[in-house]
Amino acid sequence: MSPTVEGSAHTTAPSAPVQAAYSYCEAVTGAQARNFAYGIRLLPTDKRQAMSALYAFSRRVDDIGDGTLPADAKLTRLEETRALLGRIRDGQVDEDDTDPVAVALTHAARRFPIPLGGLDELIDGVLMDVRGETYETWEDLEVYCRCVAGAIGRLSLGVFGTAAGAVEAGRASDYADTLGLALQLTNILRDVREDAGNGRTYLPTEDLTKFGCDEGFADGRLPAGADFAGLVHHEVRRARALFAEGYRLLPMLDRRSGACVAAMAGIYRRLLDRIEREPEAVLRGRVSLPPHEKAYVAVRGLSGLDARTVSRQRTRRAM
Repeated sequence: MSPTVEGSAHTTAPSAPVQAAYSYCEAVTGAQARNFAYGIRLLPTDKRQAMSALYAFSRRVDDIGDGTLPADAKLTRLEETRALLGRIRDGQVDEDDTDPVAVALTHAARRFPIPLGGLDELIDGVLMDVRGETYETWEDLEVYCRCVAGAIGRLSLGVFGTAAGAVEAGRASDYADTLGLALQLTNILRDVREDAGNGRTYLPTEDLTKFGCDEGFADGRLPAGADFAGLVHHEVRRARALFAEGYRLLPMLDRRSGACVAAMAGIYRRLLDRIEREPEAVLRGRVSLPPHEKAYVAVRGLSGLDARTVSRQRTRRAM
């Protein structure tokens, strides 16, 4: 997918039915994705609406995977959702359709060059969850992360576009993908006990074995000799390397898109800091940031500080 230059999106105001569909998607986003909603409110209206439509569709896919239906029913629902995505891709959803998410996403895909195949990848990733797949190595887990998070990064870039004259703009999609991996690995660390309680293990089996943690985390207790802190710090180092690579996207974006990405990524990077300082906290419950820290991250993103830092580092490496 080739990143687009800001300003290429259609500027015609949505019709009343489409506006209502976007409002529904924004309500879903605000209610179910606080960190995501916090970041996208920094965007202009058309991009914020498009991102909300992407989130609402993605949330539907995730809810199927996380729901209580039998596995066979989940597989059927996911294939039905894939068929709906095909209709959206082909522009076959009318404005008066009864599905507001489909209406909004169809409109967003006309406004912006969104690579909708990324949502096919998301469905593929949720199918992995439904089938109960586990991951022997990081390379195995990376495939899953690229489906459920790297693809979201690439989809988002279709909305953001790249700024005119951005250096290395051809690499923007790769960096967006990598930043998605960083966020997903942070999510996996944050939710390690919750996932275990739901019968899911995402961390690579070879890492769990190496640090004596292969008995799992469902009850919050670890076997004697388990080096849980060592496991967490090992994964934190991996996530930090992914963040460092993915942050190279920031100078390629316009100010408000860059602020959005910096806010969302910054929240997760601070979560990673907290997890690194107190690894066992994730075994007691979900680690989160207080509102004042999120506000600081947003201000930092709007200031362009992270983008300027990345640009300076790139300049130093080139010298």
